[in-house]
Amino acid sequence: MVLYTSPFSNSFLSVLHSFSWGLIFPCYWLADRLVASFVPTTYEKRQRADDPCYFHALCIIITTPIYLALLVASLPFALIGFLLWSPLQTARRPYIYSRLEDKNHANGATLLTEWKAAGNGKSFCFGSANVCLLPDSLARFNNVFNTQARAKEIGRRIRNGASRPQIKIYIDSPTNTSISAASFSSLVSPQGGDSTNRTVNAGIKRTTSMEYKGDNSGSNNSEDSREDKGGAREPNEGEENTCIVRINGEDNGHVSDTEIDTVNGQAHASGPAEPSLEGDAEISKTPNHKQKEGDSGSLDSYSASRESLVKVRVGDGTVDQSTVNNKLLYKASIMKKTSVRKKKHADETFDHEISAFFPANLDFLCLQEVFDKRAAEKLKEQLHHYFEYIVYDVGVYSCHGCCSFKFVNSGLLFASRYPVMDAAYHCYPNGRGTDSLASKGALFLKVQVGSTPQDQRIVGYISCTHLQAIAGDTTVRCEQLDMLQDWLSEFRKSTSSSSTANPEELVAFDVICGDLNFDNCSSEDKLEQQHSLFTHYKDPCRIGPGEDKPWAIGTLLDPEGLYDEEVCTPDNLQKVLESEEGRKGYLVYPTSKNHSSSQKGRKASLKGNGRRIDYMLYTEEGLYLEWKVEVEEFSFITQLAGLTDHLPVAMRLIVSTGEDDP
Repeated sequence: MVLYTSPFSNSFLSVLHSFSWGLIFPCYWLADRLVASFVPTTYEKRQRADDPCYFHALCIIITTPIYLALLVASLPFALIGFLLWSPLQTARRPYIYSRLEDKNHANGATLLTEWKAAGNGKSFCFGSANVCLLPDSLARFNNVFNTQARAKEIGRRIRNGASRPQIKIYIDSPTNTSISAASFSSLVSPQGGDSTNRTVNAGIKRTTSMEYKGDNSGSNNSEDSREDKGGAREPNEGEENTCIVRINGEDNGHVSDTEIDTVNGQAHASGPAEPSLEGDAEISKTPNHKQKEGDSGSLDSYSASRESLVKVRVGDGTVDQSTVNNKLLYKASIMKKTSVRKKKHADETFDHEISAFFPANLDFLCLQEVFDKRAAEKLKEQLHHYFEYIVYDVGVYSCHGCCSFKFVNSGLLFASRYPVMDAAYHCYPNGRGTDSLASKGALFLKVQVGSTPQDQRIVGYISCTHLQAIAGDTTVRCEQLDMLQDWLSEFRKSTSSSSTANPEELVAFDVICGDLNFDNCSSEDKLEQQHSLFTHYKDPCRIGPGEDKPWAIGTLLDPEGLYDEEVCTPDNLQKVLESEEGRKGYLVYPTSKNHSSSQKGRKASLKGNGRRIDYMLYTEEGLYLEWKVEVEEFSFITQLAGLTDHLPVAMRLIVSTGEDDP
């Protein structure tokens, strides 16, 4: 299958399309600004409340007639542009495939060779987020604004979190092997050059915070190999860009001054680091784009929350100071009191957490609501600092391919560190209400993640989707889930080049990511909760229909509280969501009807830990029979605090191949 690198098959159509959009854009921009001036966010309302001179009201009185006059003047040109633009959409391709041209940062081909060196397993990390990048006037109805600046900052934060190597802390203690409240994402930025494991041996009980300053160029990183579930293991050759800190539990956890100096001395041995990238001036105009010291989500952050640094395991090791990267500057701090929140329940087989950072070594990213085309370009430019392959501007326009007229695309965007082999898009034909104005659908991708010693391709399938959003449209969403399964089955058949007798490629994973717009606890969503999709695909956060696991939290934030000081930074939002009272104040909760006589028909927040409408599903069906897929980690991410009204989610899968490759 040919991947489309441009929206049209020839340059003449591209030029004609650009000309028609140039005629439409002034009218579109003026209408957007006019509406936006009358839809303030809560942050703007608070600012205006402190304005005794009503300066903003005066600006609206002056600018509104100007906007209206210019809008009327631009209408004839917009009409001509529309008459040219609309027919062109029948020839438009359903997506644009972009590959990083800078060979210095492109190493997707290198990643393919890692499978052979991974031994008996390899991990892959998936992320998904609804980023609410609508035209500014529409985004304000979700209480977010400045779409263009947000797009840049979202891209920066994602690559800032993903481009750091994973830090693992091994605990050598006969009495305390609980896992601290620590993220499997680290703070240290990876650099080119040496990729050998860095190990620090210290007699400390916990390492809970670090300061860093590094080059955020976003060079791609290799994955960590799987850890045996039975206990400790030594790092293997498959683990690169990993900083490992050994922690001993001797002397009742007493930490000597010498030991502290040893840790700090080794951490600072690297010398000065290169300055991090600076944000654009326009970013600082809005509160959700400010980059402050202590804000771990910003690009220039020097400090991070103690909950978002390390992954705790059991083992021992030795110091290899010569492998410390000379571009990193980080400092280990010892805290006498640490959180005792465990990442594992007794009956759970994988780690889970609320993290202030996107996971280290993120391999695949699925985004929803990237509707604004200019914002999509800005976001793509930022993501290309880390992801080599990106599929964006996904969807159809006008009446092409769907039953109703489509004003905007699907809003789907996919980014990958591994080469994309095939891609396909389908539009849901049954959208209703305002959702019918967007070409919501499903994007299906086939990626190559390695090869066997026998030169068989190892591939994976990823599906990204966004379902009907209007409450009460349960039948529509169930129909869309049916179509999703059918389209995915067709995509796998059409792109498979294997036969049972002579398999040319082996399937390692099949994952579905996206905003499904229903949760697993609301009584109104019972039909979706019992859909057959969940018999074929597993939800790591779900026990069964109507019941989530105790640690799972909602991913839909209350828009009214986005700019409250308690949650406006990644660290603050993380701390709030770790408490039940905090979640009640800032998450949208599932509702259920109380049928008691005193409260007949009244809706109340009764169940769960918030509405979890952003999903990551995986299946064991249709994969290579001798391999096993398991979840290693699952996290809810707060790094986009103040930039969107959804919590991103991430999942790391382990593909176990046994002792020998097939």
